[in-house]
Amino acid sequence: MEHRKIYHCERVSTPKGELIVEGPVPPEKLAGYRMHPKLDAFRRPAEQHAALVEIAGLPEGRIIVARDGDTIVGYVTFHYPDELERWSSGGLEDLIELGAIEVADDYRSCGIGKRMLRLAFADGQLDNAIVFTTEYYWHWDLEGSGLNVWQYREMMEKLMKSVDMVWHATDDPEICAHPANCLMVRIGKEVPMESIEKFDRVRFQRRIMY
Repeated sequence: MEHRKIYHCERVSTPKGELIVEGPVPPEKLAGYRMHPKLDAFRRPAEQHAALVEIAGLPEGRIIVARDGDTIVGYVTFHYPDELERWSSGGLEDLIELGAIEVADDYRSCGIGKRMLRLAFADGQLDNAIVFTTEYYWHWDLEGSGLNVWQYREMMEKLMKSVDMVWHATDDPEICAHPANCLMVRIGKEVPMESIEKFDRVRFQRRIMY
């Protein structure tokens, strides 16, 4: 599979001042940035920074960032699904996971998440891939956002729909563990039917029909 990485850079005016949204950012450039101390939802900032650099160096990996000067205040990651998860079981080279999206507390409600996602899909660079994300309520910052679980779910679904990712059913046990969890998918217009059928078999592993 061809992994198209077409670099884009935008200047965005926000209530926090002008930010740069760019990507996919190469690992050597990413290494020169620093993480905002509030980007700690998944790991400590320094550890997350190292993980972003590593992902950026993968053939399929791509990192989109929003930065204030040289400080990363938001990021989105794309990579192959973990080999221990169900989503890698189909052996699909054109199945890419939108693994994480995070924005520092002080920069939320500025539309940064939507800008990063739109830049990631710009110029059809992911039109030859099935891009999916798994949304689990236990990863959501309900306390910091002041939203309840359903309001947060609605917010995340609206964000993903901004790049044409839509809800897909699945019998994955983790997603089925809570009704607010969901699978969001964008099937690129260049994806062959064979890949779509394989992905359907990955989504439903406990049923004969789907």
